Amino acid sequence: MTDIAALGLAGLMTGSGIGHAVVPGYFRGLIPDWVPAPGAAVAVSGVLDVLAGALIAVPSTRVPGGWLAAGLVTAYLPAHLDPIRRMGTATRAYDRAPGIAARVLVNVGYIGWAVAVARAAGRVSDSPRPV
Repeated sequence: MTDIAALGLAGLMTGSGIGHAVVPGYFRGLIPDWVPAPGAAVAVSGVLDVLAGALIAVPSTRVPGGWLAAGLVTAYLPAHLDPIRRMGTATRAYDRAPGIAARVLVNVGYIGWAVAVARAAGRVSDSPRPV
């Protein structure tokens, strides 16, 4: 995995986290109604996204950053699947079947990207150093 792929993921995670602060209403709209304290969930997940991005950006902390990113995006999947309950009355395109499928597929791709970054960084950190 190249540094470019890792830095791209770092940018994605950092940008997402900043987005949580800049447009919190959008992210609150993604939170299922069964999640308590959606405002707090948006704030905490935004901070964690920025943390993951910062960790991924630094080669020596890329492994935990990649795994944190993979875990966070995995934890967000229920929010992308929850609209299935209301598909028949959905007013937003991304809450209808094609939109839900696209959201889930994109996020599964992000999970794969994060895992690949973490694994590649782990292989690099395990390789022998020249003397």
